[in-house]
Amino acid sequence: MKLAIALILCRMVAGQEAAHRHDAATPIPLQPLAQQVRQLEDALNYLGQPLPAADQRRINEAIGNPDEAAAVAQLQAILDPYVLLAVDINPESRVKVEQGAAKPELVEAGTRLFLVKVANNGHVTAPLNVESPNSGNVYIRSNGNAAPPMQLTARESAERWADISLYQQPPMRRRLTGLALEYTILEIHSRDAGQRSAKIALNVGQGTQDIGFRNDVMIVFTAVPARRIVMRVKDEKGRPTLASFVIRDRLDRIYPLPAKRLAPDFFFQPQIYRADGETVQLPAGYYTVQYSGGPEYVPHTREFDAAEAGPAEISFQLDRWIDPAQYGWYSGDHHIHAAGCSHYMNPTEGVTPKDMIRQILGESLNTASVLTWGPDYYYQKQFFSASDHPLSKPDRIMHYDLEVSGFPSSHAGHIVLLNLKQQDYPGAKKIEDWPTWDLPIFRWAKSQGAVVGFAHSGFGLQVSGKELPSFEVPAFDSIGANEYIVDVTHPDTVDFISAVDTPYVWELNIWYHTLNVGFRTRIAGETDFPCIYDGRVGMGRTYSKIDGPMSYLGWLKGLQSGYSYVSDGKTHLMNFRVNGGSSGTDDRPLSSVGVRGSSVGASGTDDRPLSSVGAGGSSVGAGAEIRSPGPVNLTVTLSAAAYLPDVPDQAIRKLPYDQKPYWDVERARIGDTREVPVEIVVNGKAVARQNLLADGKVRELKFEVPVKESSWIAARTLPAAHTNPVFVLVGGKPVRASRASGEWCLNAVNQCWTQKAPRIAPAELVEARKAYDHARDVYRQLIRESER
Repeated sequence: MKLAIALILCRMVAGQEAAHRHDAATPIPLQPLAQQVRQLEDALNYLGQPLPAADQRRINEAIGNPDEAAAVAQLQAILDPYVLLAVDINPESRVKVEQGAAKPELVEAGTRLFLVKVANNGHVTAPLNVESPNSGNVYIRSNGNAAPPMQLTARESAERWADISLYQQPPMRRRLTGLALEYTILEIHSRDAGQRSAKIALNVGQGTQDIGFRNDVMIVFTAVPARRIVMRVKDEKGRPTLASFVIRDRLDRIYPLPAKRLAPDFFFQPQIYRADGETVQLPAGYYTVQYSGGPEYVPHTREFDAAEAGPAEISFQLDRWIDPAQYGWYSGDHHIHAAGCSHYMNPTEGVTPKDMIRQILGESLNTASVLTWGPDYYYQKQFFSASDHPLSKPDRIMHYDLEVSGFPSSHAGHIVLLNLKQQDYPGAKKIEDWPTWDLPIFRWAKSQGAVVGFAHSGFGLQVSGKELPSFEVPAFDSIGANEYIVDVTHPDTVDFISAVDTPYVWELNIWYHTLNVGFRTRIAGETDFPCIYDGRVGMGRTYSKIDGPMSYLGWLKGLQSGYSYVSDGKTHLMNFRVNGGSSGTDDRPLSSVGVRGSSVGASGTDDRPLSSVGAGGSSVGAGAEIRSPGPVNLTVTLSAAAYLPDVPDQAIRKLPYDQKPYWDVERARIGDTREVPVEIVVNGKAVARQNLLADGKVRELKFEVPVKESSWIAARTLPAAHTNPVFVLVGGKPVRASRASGEWCLNAVNQCWTQKAPRIAPAELVEARKAYDHARDVYRQLIRESER
């Protein structure tokens, strides 16, 4: 930590009693003690607070003393003034603790070091453990309970003002050496300033406490205040804003200390979010800070000194490399949570809207759906209002909705319900009253104009290899888009499946197969924060085209109609058009825009024929449809941009595709270049490719694509971004691109039934069987209609 956290070893004050010494009746050999003292010096140097030079000279002199007994006494005299706790372990391994000579002085928001002196008369080699009711996490992490009991109150959380631990990393040891005398290092972090008391106990295992409870000691500490550093934060236009900051000292320790964080700072994230004019508390020291406004910004790093004589304010200017909103494309993450997974359930049941809006602002998301779900459900559902939350800003909208997860139907696939008017299923008084499969819930949500789809789609759809589409039938045994294979055959039932938060092959495979037989479900990007990803919101995004002012309904309309693309936020495939010209539009109200379950209809359809086949003609954007009387050569254009640093991140590149991060532009990097591929996909197969320099500049790309039969066309950079498709109908025929895809879908229904039927309630089983039979009939018909 060095200067960064001011780890000051406290000297003995005048008149204090000397720390306890080992009984002289048992001689202490100099050689092992001297070696242990050298390790102690090395550790203190590494931790940033070496012993004073005068004491180091005295140690050298003592070790060189030919009188071993005198040398041992000298070493104790040098080190004892730094001892906060003196430990005596008797021959029966009973532990007794007394306060040592060190002055109990701490620093707010920082860590100070003390020594623990161990007189090991039992020659114990077990680990030395330290405990304190005033130490530890100030929260209890969620266990998924919908109504968790209060196990840690706010008052009890406040009492945990310290973080007390023994430093047991090399060169120090976790276990005692068994020597009659040794020293170890005690670290104490203080959350607060002023006087605080702590009860500190030590033991070498269960039952080793001294009779009479003398293995603990109560110490009153005084913590000097930290510095309040004012953060001046400006966006790319010089306007006050909010950004993320990861603050580390020279030992790479994070500030504020995660174990002491409560909202609005999240303990499971390295970063904090601060707006212009807000402060951070830091002990005197030297720090490195990385700051950013989200994936549309270039992250930057700077160093600063928080010494008493240092600046009281530090300025940060964000550096935006792209602003898709300038092109009419607005970002959204439809799957973030305020409770469950990495969140805590005590001292509060998750966090509140004022905490979540900071995450949204700090990552520059235009809109985000905070989904109430199983964990802490009964507390969190109070924040649902069927409208944008009042904390929203004109271009930063937060909207509470629902994920059906932790409910009886979860086994069939977790589902996301957006733009609900009512969040309680009819007749349901508690979670257990909800349906045990997905289709009834989708129909209820759609009846109130909701936009609905599956979450973390790839779970349960694992296939081997990277081929797309794969004809291996997955297990359908988990919580992804499993029952989608049934629900998509029912008209106006499911709008989208989600991507980015599971391996891309697993997600895209089922989507490609259903597109190949004519369905027009959309794809949407999500993070599932803080479950699959707890680093940041907006790691998976949907960018929707909005003509006019930004709104939640406008963004949903873009998602639902298919005028959208999914992205990691660092890769952009904007203005995807087929046959040149302007983007297609869809002026229907949101409630009427939907994906029809039949394999012919689609949202965002465009019934205009190509006025001049192969020579320009009418144009449509993603999600729309064009028609041609025969085979046609189409022009595909898009505005593409991506950002990669010059040096590849090998830690990401070497990972298998089924390890996080699943979608990241670094995975798409071509060799050691700064280029990524942009591919045009027809019926699931790449038919054209151009390399894109990922330097942050927007470039116009153009492809010529021949289409001989009814098809779907999309653009992708795998695994980083994917557009929704345009549908091309040739000769008036619907898309029937693959008989094999139809057969895969039919087999998938059968496999899904084997996994889901046992968990569907008996009272609902008849209707569920009818729904699955309907899906089988639809796929058999599609197979018959497919020519190849």
